[in-house]
Amino acid sequence: MTKKLMKWQRSFSGEVEIDKVHSSGLLTKLGLFTAIMIVMSSMIGSGIFKKIAPMSADLGSGGLVLIAWLIAGVITLIGAATNAEIAGLIAAPGGQYVYFKEMYGKAFAFLYGWSCFSVIQSASIASIGYVFSESVNAIIPLPALSESWESISILGLFNPFENLGVKLLTISAIIFLTVANYLGVVFGGFINNLFTILKVAGILIIIVLGLTISGGSVENVAPVMENPGYEYGTSLGLFGAMFAAMLGAFWAYDGWNNIGYLGGEVINPKRNIPIALFGGVSVVILIYLLINFTYLFVMPVDEIISVSQDRNAIIAVEVMRKFMGNGGALFISVLIMISTFGTTNGSILASSRIYFAMSKDNLFFKSAGNVHDKFKTPCTSLIIQGTWSCLLVLSGTFDQLTDMLIFASFIFYGAGAFGVFVLRRKMKETHRPFKVKGYPWIPGIFVLFCLTLVVVTVIENPRDAGIGLFLVLIGIPFYIFWKSRK
Repeated sequence: MTKKLMKWQRSFSGEVEIDKVHSSGLLTKLGLFTAIMIVMSSMIGSGIFKKIAPMSADLGSGGLVLIAWLIAGVITLIGAATNAEIAGLIAAPGGQYVYFKEMYGKAFAFLYGWSCFSVIQSASIASIGYVFSESVNAIIPLPALSESWESISILGLFNPFENLGVKLLTISAIIFLTVANYLGVVFGGFINNLFTILKVAGILIIIVLGLTISGGSVENVAPVMENPGYEYGTSLGLFGAMFAAMLGAFWAYDGWNNIGYLGGEVINPKRNIPIALFGGVSVVILIYLLINFTYLFVMPVDEIISVSQDRNAIIAVEVMRKFMGNGGALFISVLIMISTFGTTNGSILASSRIYFAMSKDNLFFKSAGNVHDKFKTPCTSLIIQGTWSCLLVLSGTFDQLTDMLIFASFIFYGAGAFGVFVLRRKMKETHRPFKVKGYPWIPGIFVLFCLTLVVVTVIENPRDAGIGLFLVLIGIPFYIFWKSRK
């Protein structure tokens, strides 16, 4: 029975029957279908159900909101195209960490890996898992402690007992998915594929119902361009508002480069990872434009802005409630549960490979480089990542931390794109299965955009940008420590 189940899982995941072990000790079993699903699953999380509300408040125009989603999608696709050349050139566990090591050396690569571990990836696992538990709580109220317990704080910063039922469910979900990925990459890939298919199917149902039976109108999307007299909440006017709105869109698009972390476990990675990046990102852009058009078709932008004033409101839930009542709200709540559960799994599956690669370079806990004898997974790296993510859940500060480091993510994105120029010189004789089209303009545009976004963020939100940069730079003492131990 077990053998039949494994065979069915491999067939469902697009895997092959022959087991191949990568030089790192990890098992190479993920086919092209699973690679595409990982790209899509890592991107489609909670943002697509929530971000249109603050974006509408930033811009005051349905048309500009869609333009912001389109621009962010095109920029993301350009970044993916640039990253695809590097992924086709270097295929190893750790993805972007390994790329940076080749481009700029171990110190810069470590700062990237450290940022992923301390906040970027671990806090994403915690925050997306938390949204999953909040969705469960909306359907089945979870237990909570008394107000006196919830008010207990540590150093005046952390409230570990606040909303404890939601936090405990989040921790349970992280532990469950960590164990699933511990038991084999095929299980992690199977869970990823199943939940990605379910959430894409659910989103398509919303689009079809919204555009057919909702009683909405194309006129609700108006105004198509700038709303005359609308007051923007930035010192840079519409320009700053567009960047503020696109930050929300980029959060929803984020995660596209996770597939690179699995370079040692994807079959024929120098071919399949670039294809997965193009295919996965392109499909997600189309899905995002359609679902956001559907939101605006059903609910005028002024109404969406009004909903955005309630910080606990989820726009997708309110749109479905508007034309399908509480049944529609229940459906979308279940869909958010499925979506966030699948995205949490994808992040756990991919991110653990960063710390595995760092350990192999003696720049992280040595045990993080362990490979399980039977399951051929980075077992200790998974445990370390899961433990830290659970602690972030208890701290309750992960959303603040990720907000502070969004701009730092784009520093690394820009550095990764600039690395194409670096590697064209350092590895000019090396065969490239894929070359980015429009070189040097395409990677140059992406680098320029990342630089502009970082500068605008510093101007508009210097406090969070400064704290975010500080959180990246505190990795330097750890780098010195691990390097000295080597």
